[in-house]
Amino acid sequence: MAEEPRLPPRWWSELNASLDALASQRTNRIATPDTETITQELVTRTIRQVFPGIDATVSEWCPAHADLNWANVTAPEFCLFDWEDWGMAPRGLDAATLWAASLAVPALADRVRVERSGDFASRDGKLMTLFVAAKILGPHAHPEDPRLEGARAVAEQMAKELQAD
Repeated sequence: MAEEPRLPPRWWSELNASLDALASQRTNRIATPDTETITQELVTRTIRQVFPGIDATVSEWCPAHADLNWANVTAPEFCLFDWEDWGMAPRGLDAATLWAASLAVPALADRVRVERSGDFASRDGKLMTLFVAAKILGPHAHPEDPRLEGARAVAEQMAKELQAD
């Protein structure tokens, strides 16, 4: 996404209500973000390749869409589709994924962080922020990726907060 969409307040409230309702459910299905089954080992490995000193142990797993990006939602009426990756995942995965997809438009990334502040404030939400940021900042980072600066700034803050806990 290269520019901020003009989303009405109702759109944001429907996004929040949908994600909250999803997270309150239970399933035996495991999420597959980027077509890879999410496990504690995957979370730890991904985070530690960029943030080696972080205890990446997840404590809260809940259902997630696991592919929440701007290609999988509609506007101005909210609809979330493309559900093949959904399943249990660490709390905050969806919020962090949408935030990462918004980083090229800083005001939009900030709005995602405000709207999903409960997820981002949780320890697991901070870990998921590092998880998605590590994918942007890791060994295959492209130097011209417009998401780099925003990902680095927020991830460094999350890493400091996690190390202080």
